[in-house]
Amino acid sequence: MKILNAFILGLASIALMHCQSPTATQVQPHQLFTDNAVLQRDIEMPVWGTANPGGTVEVKINGQVEQTVVDEDSSWQVNLAAMEAGGPYQLVIRGEEEITLENVMVGDVWLASGQSNMEWPLSAEVDNYEEEIANANYPNIRLFTVYRNTSLEPLNQLDSGSWQECTPETVANFSAVAYFFGREIQQEQDISIGLLHSSWGGTTAEAWVSEASVRQMEDFSAMIDALRSDESAKLSFSEKQKLKEQSIEQAKVRLSSITVPLEDQDWPTMELPTLWENANPPLAGFDGYVWFQKTFTLPQSYENQSLTLHLGMIDDADITWVNGQRVGETEGYNMLRTYEIPPELVKAGENTITVRVLDAGGGGGFTGPADKMYLARNGQRLSVDIAGEWKYDQNQEGEFPTISSYPQEPTLLYNAMINPLLPYPIKGTIWYQGESNAGRAQQYQTLFPLLIDDWRSQWGIGDFPFLFVQLASFSAPGSAPENWPRLREAQAMTLSLPNTGMAVAIDIGDSADIHPRNKQDVGYRLALAARKVAYGEENVYSGPIYESMRVADDSVVLTFEHVGEGLFKMPDEKLRGFEVASEDQQFYPAQTTIVSDTEISVKAAEVARPAAVRYGWRSNPDVNLYNSEGLPASPFRTDDWEIQAIGS
Repeated sequence: MKILNAFILGLASIALMHCQSPTATQVQPHQLFTDNAVLQRDIEMPVWGTANPGGTVEVKINGQVEQTVVDEDSSWQVNLAAMEAGGPYQLVIRGEEEITLENVMVGDVWLASGQSNMEWPLSAEVDNYEEEIANANYPNIRLFTVYRNTSLEPLNQLDSGSWQECTPETVANFSAVAYFFGREIQQEQDISIGLLHSSWGGTTAEAWVSEASVRQMEDFSAMIDALRSDESAKLSFSEKQKLKEQSIEQAKVRLSSITVPLEDQDWPTMELPTLWENANPPLAGFDGYVWFQKTFTLPQSYENQSLTLHLGMIDDADITWVNGQRVGETEGYNMLRTYEIPPELVKAGENTITVRVLDAGGGGGFTGPADKMYLARNGQRLSVDIAGEWKYDQNQEGEFPTISSYPQEPTLLYNAMINPLLPYPIKGTIWYQGESNAGRAQQYQTLFPLLIDDWRSQWGIGDFPFLFVQLASFSAPGSAPENWPRLREAQAMTLSLPNTGMAVAIDIGDSADIHPRNKQDVGYRLALAARKVAYGEENVYSGPIYESMRVADDSVVLTFEHVGEGLFKMPDEKLRGFEVASEDQQFYPAQTTIVSDTEISVKAAEVARPAAVRYGWRSNPDVNLYNSEGLPASPFRTDDWEIQAIGS
């Protein structure tokens, strides 16, 4: 995977000041203060921005009036006294001119962050997405999306953005997990909820930590030093984007000289869908243009019939032809490709699909799923295999300049997508990330708590609730078998920090897709944790968590907490996913019995003297232990042995 070096430098910093009557000009509040904003209740609320130095700024809301003098660096800030939930209010900010922000509410603000499973929008075919979008009329839920950006230095300003009321139009491309979480909280608490979404697919945890904190880990400190000596770091994110656009324009000129379909008799084959980094053989580290071609056969009855071509999702961008004629193009890794084939292009016998895929960084190729790759006529799926074997060629145009990719380097996203949010008070954070760190689970045991402590320190409002999603089930191609279970273990260990909660998703993953479409249960389970951790309810908010074990002859008795009214399995099923081993560290499938509301007995005929038990210790385990509330148990192990060879 190529690593992006894209940084934004030199934005004005923000300072604090107070006093006197208004005489300033050109007052500009920070980008977080717009119409429809939600201000955090029950805490002192800073309002800040820029204006001409030496003047004064006055801020008014709900009977409060605060004034301050603009500092020499053009920054100003006032602090409003804590307010109860309510609204709508006008927030008036006045220098010589006056800015009035309408429909401002006071409620709870939740920050949603992480990588692609947090970023994933409703419109990217989450479960029941059409109905969910159509019904998303919630004026007391407000949405704000922080646009992608990177910087080697901490920024104080956002490029753009505004608060919007939640409607079918505004929610469609918003984080599905954040929306479903916010909907649950708003309905339970009956107050306005602000969802502040700042995530980026494919990114690592270290990219979201401040430099001062991440330098505490030696590996990352060395990486930052290397970045600071890299000349490309002097280019801003927008400059990098311009270079990318120039390269794409050059490719358009080059494309005009290419005749489609291409001669492909000497091309190798690839089974689709897959990221080409995971193909056999893989196109490891390749960022650029890859041409794919597939020939299929239609009977005489289909000649001159309109068809629809479905290709699933493609990372990052594609142009698609049928029988040499362009039928469509799409940019975006999480967008389904659906192209209409006009009747004049459809012929009896052999037909050829040609797809030119551009990946500008990270994984590239067809990401599926396979059942989304098909041909249809009048809405009816045809029995023509579109998934499967395709021919491909990566030499037709070659590699793409590495000028845009997933920013993996330490602190780049903290600087550009978290620091500009400070000091806007929040109720708490929801976090869905870990896939990009799965190969470094031991490191994550330190890194993830470091991130949480860092954010809490930066906001300076105490140990606010930090709720996170444990990695869902997935058969991670090319990954060591223990990577994902060990990362889940590292996540569970983070529950030792105060005011944390974990939503287990082991039962709602997709073995073939790293982006499971059931985001409703993820949001619901995060909301259950919030109701306990943030709102103090005495609810069952977690699935069973392993607590202790004791050996009884040839059996192990496991004790669990968070069982609700008792441990539970699906009716007429045996408990699955348990393994037991003796000191020889050879694990065998276990026979299991629920012996009480909190205990399970585990044994295996092959193990006379058991020493350890594991549950769900796979990337994509087959498990079915729940509590009475229907919440799944978190995978665990009772040992701390070194990596063993296991299946997926």
